[in-house]
Amino acid sequence: MKASATTDQIKRGEFLRSLGLSSAALMSFYCMGTLTSCTKTTDPAPVAPPVTPPVVVPPVATGLTGNADASKGAIDFTLDLTNATYSKLKTPGEFVKEGSLLIANAKGGKFVAIQRLCSHQLQDGVSYRLASDDFGCNVHGSVFANDGSVKTGPASKAMTLYKTIPSADGNKLQVTA
Repeated sequence: MKASATTDQIKRGEFLRSLGLSSAALMSFYCMGTLTSCTKTTDPAPVAPPVTPPVVVPPVATGLTGNADASKGAIDFTLDLTNATYSKLKTPGEFVKEGSLLIANAKGGKFVAIQRLCSHQLQDGVSYRLASDDFGCNVHGSVFANDGSVKTGPASKAMTLYKTIPSADGNKLQVTA
């Protein structure tokens, strides 16, 4: 009768103990590398992590070039009316507030740019009103004509009016002091 391979095999450590070697002697064999079951391994060389290129975010096209803030100097800027921020200015009655100004597409397709803050108490409540073709302040009720003059108070000082120059193709609007 043939014995199976698993019952006939003896572990290396059992074999060496059967020869009368102590645990200390066995460890010496293992550490010296005499036995193949305990070989020295070397740590692999460190691998540098992959270099990830920085994410470059393209600048957002704001649709405005120049200065629209009176506190930073003379007003002189151009709006790109094809840009989503300003495209509504192609529609009569629409307006945008940009920097120190309010720019409106008034009746007849005429662009009007006036100071953004009401001249009464310098509050930001002014909007363009297409039905009456003027500017009204919803804070205290002052009304201003398209030339910036006071139609009704309590404001007594006119609004600053700026020059508007549309491009020939209607896609740009320059505003200057």
